[in-house]
Amino acid sequence: MNARAILSLGLSVALAPTVAFAQDKPDAPALYQQYCAQCHGATLQGGNGQSLVDGIWNFGGSSGSIRRNIKHGITHLGMPAYEGAMEDDDIRALTDFLLAKEKEGGAEKPPVPSEVQTQDYIVGVETWVEGLDTPWGMAFLDDDTALITERPGTLRLVKGGKLADAPITGTPVVHAEGQGGLLDVATDPDYIDNGWIYLAYSHSLEPNEEGGKRPAMTRIVRGKLKDGAWTEEQTLFEAPKDTYVVSGVHYGCRIVFDAEGHLYFSIGERGSQDHAQDLSKPNGKVHRIHRDGTIPDDNPFVKTAGALPSIYTYGNRNPQGLAVSKATGLLWESEHGPMGGDELNVMASGKNYGWPVITYGRNYNGSSVSDLTRKEGMEQPRHYWRPSIAVCGIDIYTGSQFPKWENAVLVGALRYESVAVLQTEGDHVLHEETILKNVGRVRDVVTGPEGAIYVVTNSPNAVLRLTARGERSY
Repeated sequence: MNARAILSLGLSVALAPTVAFAQDKPDAPALYQQYCAQCHGATLQGGNGQSLVDGIWNFGGSSGSIRRNIKHGITHLGMPAYEGAMEDDDIRALTDFLLAKEKEGGAEKPPVPSEVQTQDYIVGVETWVEGLDTPWGMAFLDDDTALITERPGTLRLVKGGKLADAPITGTPVVHAEGQGGLLDVATDPDYIDNGWIYLAYSHSLEPNEEGGKRPAMTRIVRGKLKDGAWTEEQTLFEAPKDTYVVSGVHYGCRIVFDAEGHLYFSIGERGSQDHAQDLSKPNGKVHRIHRDGTIPDDNPFVKTAGALPSIYTYGNRNPQGLAVSKATGLLWESEHGPMGGDELNVMASGKNYGWPVITYGRNYNGSSVSDLTRKEGMEQPRHYWRPSIAVCGIDIYTGSQFPKWENAVLVGALRYESVAVLQTEGDHVLHEETILKNVGRVRDVVTGPEGAIYVVTNSPNAVLRLTARGERSY
């Protein structure tokens, strides 16, 4: 079974053993939708996890192999064993369901709408770029040019709405396994003058002498583009080698800048949840550095013995969204929870956001992460989702096309395949409205230079463009 395809088959309901009565049989479609769709899509088409209907099973495609993988897990890739949470009949029913859906080829997705009506606007929807390979991050170089990362390791250029035929050459070699690969891209606040572009990606070490899997961690570099090539690369952040971990999950990672030009980036806890509370570890943190990679003197842990000086916040599970509000200066973070407990936080220097000590979610196999949702000295989310929407990239809207959404948080969701607008006042969320649904797994949301909203999706692998066609009248 493909490692990503099995990663989130987190089925936690241990049903009673099947007997002769039809109503007692495990409801495999319901189990799939409740526990698997957040990573593999409502129609099994894939996204953060691999497609379950494309016929690719890296760990065996027979019924017995799939049952074995669900039951015993593949722990180095983050998939736990479910033999303690599920009866054999449940696992057998789920396996039969997956194989039947593979044979059918999955359900057909509805077409992307050309227009949607929101509370405030009539919004036009168009496919801006298609034909990508698992796009992850996006950044504009100027009014007409953008860069898009593809998680397998390629950086693509879009000019005038047209995708260049060839990728940028010379980009870093990435560890494209599980959820790892080429992740975010960002341009320097002074890009017009200095040309710096920043990349986040999963970097791996050589396996140990016994072989096995490669330890990996998130790395930050910057470079410049010249004649279609990545040049002048500088490494800004590379974690100590002894902190690299063998896991295919939870790399983070987004890159943003504040008004003073500090660079913030996020690293997920890499499946080692207790590392999020350990200041000697880079994972489970939001980091803050200068644009040249040096450490700001006022970082909260620069004088803490044993702590990594780049750490800005800790106790973060898998931060897949960061955005700075130009109006308030607040750093917003979206944090991918387990089964429930997705969070929207405001990051503050030195604060502990609680994972895994406090959480509103449960483990994928249904077991408890913690009995606590609050604890003194740990921050509460400004907003959370239960059940999980599989929250991902976010942005703070600042544009001319949707003035009623000025300074609202745009939120993308993988499981719900949606974009939401969260109206805020200061650091409080006042109202949430879903403006787009069923368009593919939303990996990132970006405000364009002209005020349009760009939506990076997986399954299909495309970028949508949202424009205002008029205000709603009542």
